[in-house]
Amino acid sequence: MSALYMILGTLIALGVLVTIHEFGHFWVARRCGVKVLRFSVGFGKPLLRWHDKHGTEFAVAAIPLGGYVKMLDEREGNVPEELLGQAFNRKSVQKRIAIVAAGPLANFLLAAVFFWLLAMLGSQQVRPVIGNVQTGSLAEQAGLSAGEEIVSIDGEPVFSWGDVNLHLVSRLGESGALQVEGRTSASAASITHTITLDGWLKDSDSPDPIGSLGIRPWRPALPPILAELDPNGPAARAGLEAGDHIVAIDGIATPEWQYVVDHVRARPDKTVSLQIERDGSERFITVTLARRGDGDGAGYLGAGVKGAEWPADMLREVSYGPVAAVGEGLQRTWAMSVLTLESLKKMLLGELSVKNLSGPITIAKVAGASAQSGIGEFLNFLAYLSISLGVLNLLPVPVLDGGHLVFYLVEWVRGRPLSERIQAWGMQIGISLIVGVMLLALVNDLGRL
Repeated sequence: MSALYMILGTLIALGVLVTIHEFGHFWVARRCGVKVLRFSVGFGKPLLRWHDKHGTEFAVAAIPLGGYVKMLDEREGNVPEELLGQAFNRKSVQKRIAIVAAGPLANFLLAAVFFWLLAMLGSQQVRPVIGNVQTGSLAEQAGLSAGEEIVSIDGEPVFSWGDVNLHLVSRLGESGALQVEGRTSASAASITHTITLDGWLKDSDSPDPIGSLGIRPWRPALPPILAELDPNGPAARAGLEAGDHIVAIDGIATPEWQYVVDHVRARPDKTVSLQIERDGSERFITVTLARRGDGDGAGYLGAGVKGAEWPADMLREVSYGPVAAVGEGLQRTWAMSVLTLESLKKMLLGELSVKNLSGPITIAKVAGASAQSGIGEFLNFLAYLSISLGVLNLLPVPVLDGGHLVFYLVEWVRGRPLSERIQAWGMQIGISLIVGVMLLALVNDLGRL
């Protein structure tokens, strides 16, 4: 079923985002008086095609990895004299800029609409209360302690662990002071803790901002009773079964599941001894742990337990009315756009590992997981992906929309376009950059497998 979700989620995501992006170009081109010859979603042989009253061909092609809007243009072939006024290259530079910019702007608008819908639907969020602080960690050195609720990061209010993580992600690769304001339930006054960062997680290819500070979020205690097993995991191979109660691991009592998790994570590829209770009797089972393949190299048991009921006072219901949700949608779109740009800048400057780049395989996996989690998670994924598409297309790289915008802005300032030779060089450089980045992202995807 997960494979089906992955395929359908990816097709829907690409279909929606590409269609909206190209529709932005199409809609503005029509209003600028440009004749659109073809609007295609996908590349290759058309599976479906039809024409409208303006003579535009609409097509859905076989390879769903993009799309394009083909406009009448003298640079791409002969144009009948009576249609010269509708050619793209005959329009003013301001109109050409508007047409090219419309695609990425449509992606930002789509993200804002999705965030607006999510804000009205509302969500249940977990209060960012610290459950435990690791000995010797950055959080302990700064004076953070179990039971504190984080109320702001660098002066910005936070209301959930999602907010905390988002603010911390914006500081990845940086050096300097990180201000974390916390408050305990016993005191109305808050305390500001200063954490000193030094190239924080600069070389990490799978950063865990909250965990790397030594903070473990509070969560209800889970009894160490197995509820599910990876059929190909170490636990299943060793003979563990659903319903087994783990009493101890390597002779250490396990009153809750987190004890097992911590012990396993610290011992990749090691052998551990589990004391379990099954059908009223106790027995010992030896398990050779595996190593997780997602970049953190932690130990892997291949077993899970049932979730527990969260106390009502640890949860927050967050929702907005139709008008207030507009502001929330725009704010989230802006924040994620800035974060995406800053992350790209850090990769270029070497402040963040390029292994954080993701390609089509990772996108497909996340699309499937979010689709399987529900409409809210899938809309959230679509919004983030739409922002990424918009930002990437605005980069000043020839071939991308941003590269064309640079050419047209130069033309606007100079009063005449750059020579065809310079533009051709730019296109060759742009193609090389895009191919290189795509290959790097694909290599990263394969490494994560």
